[in-house]
Amino acid sequence: MHTASTHAKVAIVTGASRGIGAAIARRLARDGMQVVVNYASGKVAAEQLVAAIAADGGQAIAVQANVADAAEVQALFDAAVAAFGGVDVLVNNAGIMPPTLPTLADTDDATFDSLFSINVKGSFNTMRQAAARLRHGGSVVNFSTSVIGLALPGYAVYGATKAAIETMTNIFAKELRGKHITVNAVAPGPTATALFLNGKTQETIERMSKMAPLERLGTPDDIAAAVAFLAGPDGRWINGQTLRANGGLV
Repeated sequence: MHTASTHAKVAIVTGASRGIGAAIARRLARDGMQVVVNYASGKVAAEQLVAAIAADGGQAIAVQANVADAAEVQALFDAAVAAFGGVDVLVNNAGIMPPTLPTLADTDDATFDSLFSINVKGSFNTMRQAAARLRHGGSVVNFSTSVIGLALPGYAVYGATKAAIETMTNIFAKELRGKHITVNAVAPGPTATALFLNGKTQETIERMSKMAPLERLGTPDDIAAAVAFLAGPDGRWINGQTLRANGGLV
């Protein structure tokens, strides 16, 4: 087991209590990182994930924080430093998607505001902390979506939040010149998680699973592997990029 006194990297994974975030936390822990499992409301699931990581010989803590709240994000970083001595990797996985996928004209103010609050401001808050607090040689991995390339009706506002992330990713990488910190984004395609499956008919799920040349939905572990590459030693020459992890969909 890694301890805070070793040189193990420390990773904060936002929205990590379930789905892709949980898979990322497990993968980074297996790769030897000490992991901060952030959650907004899934305390039980987050604590179960921490216990599972410990059972596999890793080290993790669960920390509640709403990423849309700047003060809570600062406290999240404080907790990581207190537990493990610093932060090396930030994975901005936390995000929401409306289950009914309204058209732009049918998107109400509350849906618009919540999407931008979590998907954009949440990542902005964590990146702002990362700029000052990530150690030399660290990594930031943001989350976009392959919807930007597909331009599917119903995803206008959600896609707009992720287009903002791609722009911030590219510029943030340049702004961190001299710190040897890489900043990249992963843009998953359809992935078998509750976030994706919620509100979709079986016919829609089956149709979308056949869209990629590999003819299946992605899995959380597929996306976790892409994140692990960008956050690990083999991804050090990749910077300011968006990696579409979608089986060749677009």
